[in-house]
Formats: sequence, structure tokens, C-alpha cells
Amino acid sequence: MTDTELQTLIEDATFDYAMGDTDDAVAKLASATAARPDSFEAWHALAEINFSARRLDPALAAAEHAHALRSDDLFINTTLSRIWMEKGDKPTAEKFGAQAKILGWKDQLQNPAAHQDGLK
Repeated sequence: MTDTELQTLIEDATFDYAMGDTDDAVAKLASATAARPDSFEAWHALAEINFSARRLDPALAAAEHAHALRSDDLFINTTLSRIWMEKGDKPTAEKFGAQAKILGWKDQLQNPAAHQDGLK
């Protein structure tokens, strides 16, 4: 699967989900992750859609795959925090939440111009 085909499949799945077709979205993302297990974006999208559908175990599994690929991503750490909170594990949720906060601060320090509106 080419990068373009992968991106199209992820976008199609996102559209399906937005239109209320969660099962088709999950199926497309499962196909994307099977074809390209190195795709952070596909795993993260799969985690978010499963989480939104209250499918916590599949959401966690997908989020853990995404985190293994890009542990320094602010958003996957936030996703993991939300999933763990819903599963009732507050200490683990707080661990990922703290990591997300640190990554957010790091981004603010590295890209101050991108955060100027928040300083006014």
C-alpha cells in the first residue's frame, strides 16, 4: 500500500465515521493497519474511533500500537489518558496525562510563535 493509498483509506474511514458508519470505519482502519503496521496515523485513528464507540479494549490496543510507534506524540498520550480514565485506572491515566502536558509545554518552548494567541 502506497502512502497515498494509505492516506486515502484513513480519510475514507474518518468520513465513514463522521457519517455514522463506525463499523465500516473500523474495518477500513483495520485493513490499513494490517497493510501498514508502521502507520501511526492509522493506529491513532483506530484508537479514537473505537474509544468514541465505547469499545475500550480495542481502543487501548490500537492506542498502544500508536504509542509504540511515536511515544513522544502529545495526542496519543492524551488518547491513552482518556482511555485509561474510562477504564477506571486513574494512576495510569494521570501518567499519560502528565506526559501529554510535558509534551505540550515542550512544543510551546520550541514553537513560541505558534502559541502567541494563547499568551494574549
